[in-house]
Amino acid sequence: MREKRLLLWDIDGTLINTGAAGQHALVRATVERFGGKGELDGVEIAGRTDTAIAHQILEKYRTPLSDENVNSFLDLYVQLLEEELPRRKGRVLPGIRELVEDSSHQEHNTLGLLTGNLRRGAQLKLEYYELWKFFPFGAFSDDNHDRNALGPCALGRALAETAIDFSPTHVDVIGDTGHDIACGKAFGARTIAVATGSWSRERLAEHRPDFLFDDLGNVDEVKRILGW
Repeated sequence: MREKRLLLWDIDGTLINTGAAGQHALVRATVERFGGKGELDGVEIAGRTDTAIAHQILEKYRTPLSDENVNSFLDLYVQLLEEELPRRKGRVLPGIRELVEDSSHQEHNTLGLLTGNLRRGAQLKLEYYELWKFFPFGAFSDDNHDRNALGPCALGRALAETAIDFSPTHVDVIGDTGHDIACGKAFGARTIAVATGSWSRERLAEHRPDFLFDDLGNVDEVKRILGW
């Protein structure tokens, strides 16, 4: 019998490219809240949690990091994200739909999310691209602003959902930035990097993932290499 594995997926740059809908929503939220042109120079977005991004923006505009200010900004962002998704030319990334659909029907694989998105934002994005139904649980920015703290949360959700207490050695974290790799390593998971986001293959390689792909388009080869 094949060992059961938990596959924890990042969203942006890994499952989908939204055509920068999230970034456009952040800029619009910044303009509405602080005026000007919504300048986000110096704000790191890729691989960061939505809450951490909100903290950076509020700090940039010298606004206290109270729960009220952070949550108000994020509520506005999610509202604008829903408007931006249909305006942008996004896509599901190579091989993804086949991989997640196939994995969802296999007894030895369990799918979940491990993402910096707020749960509301994750649902908006993945419903728009018809992928949400494949992910019954996950860990999100709502759970912790520190991405490296999300792994144990995902394991807890997996246990509640499946009654399987996954060992970290039976977990794959799939993402497109060094932050995804660090998050996986933080709780002992196997790390799979894919260069379909803003980080180059060379930059990803510096973070020493267990596996590194240009993309996941060659589905049969990916499944063979990873044992999925």
